[in-house]
Amino acid sequence: MSASIGNEELLFYVGTYASEEDEGIRLCGLDPKTGTLRLIHGTSGIKNPSFLVLNQDASRLYAASEQSEGAVVSYEVEPESGKLKQLNSLPTQGADPCHLSLSSDGSLLAANYSSGHVGRFALDEQGALSDTTALVQHIGQGFRQDRQEAAHAHSVVPGEDGKFVYVSDLGLDQIVYYRVEDGKLTTQGEVKLPPGAGPRHFVIHPNGQHAYGINELNNTITVYAYNPVQGHLEILQHIATIPEDFAGESYPADVHLSADGRYLYGSNRGHDSIVRFAVDPAAGTLSQPEWTGTGGKWPRNFAVLEDFAIVANQFTDNVVLFRRDPATGSLTETGMELAIKQPSCVEPVRSTK
Repeated sequence: MSASIGNEELLFYVGTYASEEDEGIRLCGLDPKTGTLRLIHGTSGIKNPSFLVLNQDASRLYAASEQSEGAVVSYEVEPESGKLKQLNSLPTQGADPCHLSLSSDGSLLAANYSSGHVGRFALDEQGALSDTTALVQHIGQGFRQDRQEAAHAHSVVPGEDGKFVYVSDLGLDQIVYYRVEDGKLTTQGEVKLPPGAGPRHFVIHPNGQHAYGINELNNTITVYAYNPVQGHLEILQHIATIPEDFAGESYPADVHLSADGRYLYGSNRGHDSIVRFAVDPAAGTLSQPEWTGTGGKWPRNFAVLEDFAIVANQFTDNVVLFRRDPATGSLTETGMELAIKQPSCVEPVRSTK
């Protein structure tokens, strides 16, 4: 995508909380030489497209419609303009889908927060949603009655080969992992986290030996030893996402690794920061936390590129750009931002620069 937009421009979509009448999905551009951001165009017709995911060649985009009767919508991406053409929509058969992922086995996965459902959708040759091949529901409750009164599946992440799927359940204080068999999800195991941890998002290290989960309710990141053959996880470390002297309320949200796996980043809503950790290349453990203010409130989601980071601040209606030093992983303010109402997701079209 595309000479008409600009060969050097880095493109990214932003998902938001919006009505069907609003342009809830926005395509944005970043000039890597000047750091200038711009809004290119938007797409309406979907309520609360709070989470987005692109396929590998950026020809298809999938959006979660986060509402009580949840849905997933598939789009064709027009290669010259980046405009979206809706292919179809399917119900998630759950409430408030808040996270999607694409698996290498050619399926789309969805986590429904309010109902605790996790679904797997097959995709047809055009990349449209064809049918629901698996639907599982988590049952139970956790330590905190105010937030863990029931199961809350908050993210669903496939292993690299698509054989296993990892579900972070905030309500159960567990990461439940499934084996994919004939399109179905069969429970393979679970990891129990400290009571009141509230696991939210999860990422696997490119070395295939470690994984990381960010925990919303106790302000920590958990480091796991990861076995890609059996799919098992083993807890190695818990580390705080906020400084020891911070006395206010804060709720971590998103977690990402740099492409080289040397640095891990997490967002803190309340402390309103991105924390950067150095990753031990052998042990996988985290150290040397460094915090950068996000230039807004409630950083729900962000993206890490080679030379930049892009942060969606939900409560201040702004998407903020930071310069990233690939050598140190440190983030610095650029003064560049976009005004977008209730941004909730940043999905880069390409992240090679």
